[in-house]
Amino acid sequence: MADTTANLEMPFILPSQAQKHVTHNEALLKLDALVHLTIAAEQAMPPGSPAEGDCYLVAAAPTGAWIGRQAQIASWQDDYWVFSQPKTGWRAWFASTSRLKVFTGTNWQDIPLPASGSLEQLGIGAAPDNTNRLAISSPASLFNHAGSGHQIKINKAAAADTASLLFQTNWVGRAEMGLAGNDAFSVKVSDGSTWNTGLTISAAGHVARPNQPAARAHRTGTSFSPSAGQQSGFTTLALAQGGVTIGAATPGGGNRVQVPAAGLYLLSVNIAVLTSSGHTTSLMLNGSQTLIFVAGVAGGAQMQSACGIFFLSAGDYITLGHAGTAQLELGPGKTELFLIML
Repeated sequence: MADTTANLEMPFILPSQAQKHVTHNEALLKLDALVHLTIAAEQAMPPGSPAEGDCYLVAAAPTGAWIGRQAQIASWQDDYWVFSQPKTGWRAWFASTSRLKVFTGTNWQDIPLPASGSLEQLGIGAAPDNTNRLAISSPASLFNHAGSGHQIKINKAAAADTASLLFQTNWVGRAEMGLAGNDAFSVKVSDGSTWNTGLTISAAGHVARPNQPAARAHRTGTSFSPSAGQQSGFTTLALAQGGVTIGAATPGGGNRVQVPAAGLYLLSVNIAVLTSSGHTTSLMLNGSQTLIFVAGVAGGAQMQSACGIFFLSAGDYITLGHAGTAQLELGPGKTELFLIML
């Protein structure tokens, strides 16, 4: 029979042994040190004033009373160091790093997580709750492939529900992309209070921009004959989206067409002429800059068209400028302005 136990190497009380209490107390001291083991620190030099029961992991190149005890556990008991060699599976709380570790036979490592498991809530650097059951606070998150590819899946129960990515500034929604209330993919943005849809893609793959500035404008009536040097405008938006509006009145009748947002625009104009003795019609920016110049010819009914791409700023306005003498035909499909933001 061995003199010590197999795992903790505690001494047995042997038959006819004198001073049995010494052996018994030695075993109790070893149990007290190693059961619920707490390691104060890993270091090579013994501390100057250890407290009774303190345990240390002896680091490489130990000195003093710890020479030759590398990787052993040093326990201060009854004013001297007692050493134990850890075995595979021992667990210890490392107080200096607040980590629970396990000895693998060669080193101490964090206790591994199970290969699979189920949690009701999980927080990584953040506190989860009943809605945000997975909460992560981190400079970045990495989702890497295992094999050839990787997919992130967001599922919803029914078409009227939402499956989306929401982007916030200081916890206020500013942008959202996904299936929001239907099965069309959409991209929405917000100023912090009002949401606007910038892009939608139907199940058939049709792309729409419902807030893209676009308009088709004409002037009501049958005809008018502008004076040379006069500017005229439009009264009716047969098509309008994205904030295009009718603005202030122009001297030659009709109103300005107001630009709602800065960007590149495609502008097109149709000029329907009933009679002319020689005229020109210009598409004017802010009443002073000529964007498009259309020259007519003397004679009877004719139609001129022209188009161009221009950068416009929010608040700009469009009018028609006139020179020469002509009678222009009014109404839809006649003298018209077309505007669309690219």
